[in-house]
Amino acid sequence: MLSRLRSALSLFVHPRRLWREHRRWAIALIALVVIGVAAAVVVYEELKRPGDVHNKTAIEHFKPEKPKEAPKPVRGKARTVNWPMYGLNPQRTRYLPAKGIRPPFRKLWRYTERPLLEFPPIYVGGVLYAVNNSGFAFALDAKTGRKLWEHRIGELNASSPTYYKHRLYIVNLVPGHIVKLNPKNGKVIWKKRLPGRAESSPVVKDRSVFFGCEDGKLYSVSTVNGHIRWATQLSGPVKAAPAYYGGRLFVGDYGGSMNAVDADTGKLIWSTGSLGTGISGGQFYSTPAVAFGRVYAGNNDDRVYSFDMSNGELAWTYSTGGYAYSAPTVASTKHSPPTVYIGSFDGNIYALDAKTGSVRWSRSTGGQVVGSLSAIGEIVYVAEFTNQRTIGYMMHSGRRVFSYPKGTYTPIISDGQNLYVTGYSSITALEPIHPVEPGVADAVVAPNFRYPQRANGQAISRGFVAPAVKRLTPAQRRRAAIRRKARRAAAAAGAARRAHRREKARRAGGR
Repeated sequence: MLSRLRSALSLFVHPRRLWREHRRWAIALIALVVIGVAAAVVVYEELKRPGDVHNKTAIEHFKPEKPKEAPKPVRGKARTVNWPMYGLNPQRTRYLPAKGIRPPFRKLWRYTERPLLEFPPIYVGGVLYAVNNSGFAFALDAKTGRKLWEHRIGELNASSPTYYKHRLYIVNLVPGHIVKLNPKNGKVIWKKRLPGRAESSPVVKDRSVFFGCEDGKLYSVSTVNGHIRWATQLSGPVKAAPAYYGGRLFVGDYGGSMNAVDADTGKLIWSTGSLGTGISGGQFYSTPAVAFGRVYAGNNDDRVYSFDMSNGELAWTYSTGGYAYSAPTVASTKHSPPTVYIGSFDGNIYALDAKTGSVRWSRSTGGQVVGSLSAIGEIVYVAEFTNQRTIGYMMHSGRRVFSYPKGTYTPIISDGQNLYVTGYSSITALEPIHPVEPGVADAVVAPNFRYPQRANGQAISRGFVAPAVKRLTPAQRRRAAIRRKARRAAAAAGAARRAHRREKARRAGGR
């Protein structure tokens, strides 16, 4: 046996001998090698990661929009506005135009409980509504943080409530159902059991509630009694929240498709698959945002997608360095062009041109970004998972202007006057103050000041966001020096006038 093995090995060492003495075996061996190489090439082509898409035709269908204006103040004070659902509006853009909401901030109150708050609260009429991971729905007074009511709707929850016409609508994971609550006291008005778990924050339009379910269907149920109007089967479990615009619902699924569904009939209008990684398909956990004639969403194949809203044609994709689990914020402002802001498991936040997908700027947050982003005024906020903090960046430049040591999944909502920061198991209210000229280089929260401190010569107390010293340009320094000289001259002149009056009064008294 050993001698035969040695003889076979010698044939491989001397291929000419193999060809002379065993030509058939040599031909068969060559054929096997060729087939193996061809198979390896085919497998590589099938499994390699597809390149990003840049569809010039679809890109030209971009529909620019005028920047939205902040609500006009009433008697010199900013108006409060409602944030009634996850993502702020049915399009889920997560952008609130507002003036004056910028660092520094003062902490008003903090509400803390042990259960995880995976999804942010909503705000309506002076009240915050939220559901924690243990299935407790509750309401807080937005001015004081006082709990108004609490009601258990299940054992496991991972979604935000939706407020519509004086009612709350909430979907639940365990047990899988949707409930309608009275927002005044949290009492259940009706409850509808579902065939699977649900974590798709609802959107409500007219008399229909729309949401996805892990059974792979997108549902429309009646706001009156919870009866199912229609259920449309998609290509996989639906975990993302649907966005609504122009009579259509847009939502991705775990089968890797982005879908457009007619809101009235449930008819599937278009469905476009993701590119995937080559080894596996993509999965949409990211809730889409609809703007500029496009549907934007992140995907678990590490990409950000932009679809034409009308027909589902893929306009562009952008590859990040990790899961794009995050839901995007999409906005056009006075100082920033149309931009998609989104986070990634690679620890970065990206500002992508909404039309072409090119990078306007990107910044490292120092940890994984898992949840959605939000933008208030000219600042986009992100919750960083690794170190559990919330960070704010200027939308036009990416300059960091805010940092707060609370935050895990989702960052901030606002009522147009204050910020409400979602931590791992807390909600903190921050009020903007302006003891220092705005536009600081950076802002760091110092919530545990033991002694009074000062910022730019002004005293600040516990709970303030202390702005860093502003660096001036040479021209600004010259103007500041001129102003200081003028102030000193004015002060000297005033002192001379006062001395003259005192001397005059002294002489008059001496007579």
